[in-house]
Amino acid sequence: MFMFEKPLGMRDTLPALYKTKRAVRNKIMKEISGWGYDFIETPALEYYETVGVQSAILDQQLFKLLDQQGKTLVLRPDMTAPIARVAASRLAGNSPLRLSYQANVYRAQQREGGRPAEFEQIGVELIGDESISADAEAISLMISALKASGLSNFRVAIGHIGFADALFKEILGNQERADKLRRFLYEKNYVGYREHVKSLALSSIDKQRLLDFLALRGDTGKMLQALSICESNDCRQAIDELQKLWSMLEEFGVSEYIKLDLNIVSHMSYYTGILFEVYTDKVGFPLGNGGRYNRLMEKFDRPAAATGFGLQLGQLLEALDVHEKEESKHCVLFSQERMKEAIEYAGELRKDGKMTVLQNLSGVQDVDFFTKQFEEVAYFIGSKRGASDE
Repeated sequence: MFMFEKPLGMRDTLPALYKTKRAVRNKIMKEISGWGYDFIETPALEYYETVGVQSAILDQQLFKLLDQQGKTLVLRPDMTAPIARVAASRLAGNSPLRLSYQANVYRAQQREGGRPAEFEQIGVELIGDESISADAEAISLMISALKASGLSNFRVAIGHIGFADALFKEILGNQERADKLRRFLYEKNYVGYREHVKSLALSSIDKQRLLDFLALRGDTGKMLQALSICESNDCRQAIDELQKLWSMLEEFGVSEYIKLDLNIVSHMSYYTGILFEVYTDKVGFPLGNGGRYNRLMEKFDRPAAATGFGLQLGQLLEALDVHEKEESKHCVLFSQERMKEAIEYAGELRKDGKMTVLQNLSGVQDVDFFTKQFEEVAYFIGSKRGASDE
C-alpha cells in the first residue's frame, strides 16, 4: 500500500530539477560569500530542550524522537536557533559574527495544503551588531542574492514588530486578546481581522484605529500616518528605526525593491524589532523572511543583538519558473572484448569536460531506446570501432 507513497509533506527531487536547484543554490551561496559571510553546518538532530524549545516553532510541528538514553531529540525546525547555539558555545567573543548556512529543515504538517515538511533554506545570521545598518545589510544582501539567482520581479516588505505590539497593548489591554488579533495578521486573513475588530467591546475610535492599522502598507508616507493612530514611545521608536532603515537602504541602492508593511507579524516569538518578508507575484507564499532577534542569544547565556534572513529554495525555484534543459551527455557503448579501449576513450571525453556514460552492451535491453537520450554515442563493439566514434 505504501510502496510508492511518501510521508506527508515530503518531496522527491528528480534529476532535471536537482540540477536547476544546484545551479541556483551555487549562485546564491557565491553572492553571500562575497559579502564576507562564512558558511557553517549544524547537525540535523538537536536536543528538544535546547534548540527545539528555543526555535519558536510550534511544538506540534516538531519531528521528535528518543535517543538510546531516553533524551528527546528533534529534527532541526529552523537554522537560526542552531546557529545561535554554535555562536554562543563555540564562537563566543568573535563579534560581530557573519555566519551563513545552506541546509534542510523539517516541520511536520497536519495536512498537505501545499506546504512542505522538509525544505531547503539558505540564509545568514549577523550576530553582535545592534545597529540599524546591520538590518540594512541583511536586507540588501538578501536582495543581492535574489538578483544573483536570476529573480528580478520581487518586493521586500519591511515592518516592525514593536509597532503592532504597542498598538495592540494600548487598545486591547492584555496579551491573550492581542495574540488572537495578531493571528489574523499572520495568516493574512484581513477579512477575519476586520470582522473580529467589529465584534470587540471597544469604543468606535479604538475600533477605527485598529481598522486603520490595516492601511499602513505602501510608501514612506505611511510612516507618518502610523503615528496618527499610535503615539506611544514604543510606536515612535519603531517608526524612527524604520525611517533610518529606509534611508540606509537608499544608500545601498535597493529602495526600489522595498515597501512598508506594518501588518507584518511572525509566529517566531524571538523577533524583537524590524521584520521583513520577500514576495513575488508568481508564488502565493513568501520566498523568505527575516528580522531582528535580540533576545534569542541570551537563552544560550550569551546575550547579543542579532539579525538575519532565510530564503526557501523551493519557493524561489517556483518563482524563477526555470526549466533547465537536460545537460548534453555522451555515451560510450562497448562489448566486453573492447572494454579497455572504451574506458580510455570515455576518460578522454571526461577530461574535455563532457558528461560521459560508459555502458556495457550486455546490460542494455533496447539499444535504440537507450541511446536516444544522448547527444553522441561512440560504439566499441566487436573487432572494429563504429562510425559514430569519429
